Amino acid sequence: MTFSEMTATWLIISFKTITLVLGTLITYLAYKAYRRTGNTSLGLLSLGFGIITLGTLLAGIADQLLQADFLVGLVIESALLALGFFVITYSLYRSAG
Repeated sequence: MTFSEMTATWLIISFKTITLVLGTLITYLAYKAYRRTGNTSLGLLSLGFGIITLGTLLAGIADQLLQADFLVGLVIESALLALGFFVITYSLYRSAG
């Protein structure tokens, strides 16, 4: 592995870790707001961010721990990202209507 490949790998791991931490925090705060207000839209918002965060986690596990092909991790992350955005969009649609 070349130096630039090692650098890129560590940058990806670093940014994915930051994404995981911030995604978990956003999910927690949205869930906390849902519990306080009982607003279903906030519950769905929390679920959407949770799905997106789970996608980041599972892609990292597939890539780093299971040594799966990079594209496998990308497909996992992309599918959960799309699903999470769908849930977030639905939550905002419900709250706007």
